[in-house]
Amino acid sequence: MTIKHMTKEQLEHELTNLKADYARIQSDMDKLEYVKGRVSSAEEQLIRLEKEIAAIYAALEKFDD
Repeated sequence: MTIKHMTKEQLEHELTNLKADYARIQSDMDKLEYVKGRVSSAEEQLIRLEKEIAAIYAALEKFDD
């Protein structure tokens, strides 16, 4: 389902899931940095999640209008 067809409750649920994914990947990235691992993949995932989270916030703002 695309963002523009989601209800406010669906958007809020998706936002919760995305935030949890973001926190998990950030933690994984911190661990990778500590052991001198490759973090580029994790960074790309964080950037993608940031864009998705921003889109959800923008869609939620439309419900407040």
